[in-house]
Amino acid sequence: MEYQIDASSISNEDAIIHIKQSNIDFGTTKATSDTLPNPAELLLGSFSACMLKNVERFSKMMKFNFTKATVEVKATRLEKPPRMENILYNLHIYSDDKTLNTVLLKKNIEKHGTIYNTLNLACNINGTINIKTDV
Repeated sequence: MEYQIDASSISNEDAIIHIKQSNIDFGTTKATSDTLPNPAELLLGSFSACMLKNVERFSKMMKFNFTKATVEVKATRLEKPPRMENILYNLHIYSDDKTLNTVLLKKNIEKHGTIYNTLNLACNINGTINIKTDV
């Protein structure tokens, strides 16, 4: 598989990532540092998207039902050299399905997640999967 995106920025303004039919604004200036995602947050967003895509994918393969999944991600950044050192996640799956095997799901996400595995080569990743009863 190969992927392609385009991105653009204008001097003293913010930038845009162009992916398929979507545009994602991101901050490159101090003026928007509190309102637009920065590159590190976009990286963590990609990590989250990878996990959520795999929940959907493995729900079919493992034959479990869920109504919603959410993930919280925190990361620690080192200064020298600037890089992510630790990523911590909490994945919440809303389900009443008794067949949902969180140990196997976690193993599958860790084994088959493209972004997960890419980041895992560069930093420590730890997390949990929690089942929440549907409301």
